[in-house]
Amino acid sequence: MGEIRPHRHVLPILAAFSRYEAAIDWTRDVVARHWGEIVLDSGPIPFVDTEYYAAEMGADLHKHLFAVQRLIDPADLPQRKRQSNGWETQYLDSHAHREPRPLNLDPGYLTEAKLVLATTKDRDHRIYLSDGIYAEITLFRRGGKWQHREWTYPDYRRAVYHAFFDRCRDYYRQRLGKAQ
Repeated sequence: MGEIRPHRHVLPILAAFSRYEAAIDWTRDVVARHWGEIVLDSGPIPFVDTEYYAAEMGADLHKHLFAVQRLIDPADLPQRKRQSNGWETQYLDSHAHREPRPLNLDPGYLTEAKLVLATTKDRDHRIYLSDGIYAEITLFRRGGKWQHREWTYPDYRRAVYHAFFDRCRDYYRQRLGKAQ
């Protein structure tokens, strides 16, 4: 029988994308107020790998990836997804944009070995957590670099994302007191 051990806290990640830089700025403020200081920011990454969101979000989308300083219990992921969905609605209701979804927020977390994202959509490769929220391992580490799965979104396969997650992993390891 395996020994049950306490789990480590994880590094919270948030992907925010929009065509409006003001929406990203608004997100930074909300995250800082509710989740804590953003310690890593990818800067704007053009969202060019799919047209999937164009009808509801418009063209010329940019994604920002954020890492939040305060480590969390991975069991908090469903609550964070529900909260970030509420923030999307709050932004929509308080800003006059013509798109039905001017802001998209996707929370997740990073460990030394993987990037996990939360979603409301069930698929064969996703695990149900609670409160209508599922999780998937989007990227994993092997051979000293990030690897993708067949279901990994195209943008998360890009080198610019992997470089950001390398920075996040280094930060996380530093927080855990591990040598680089």
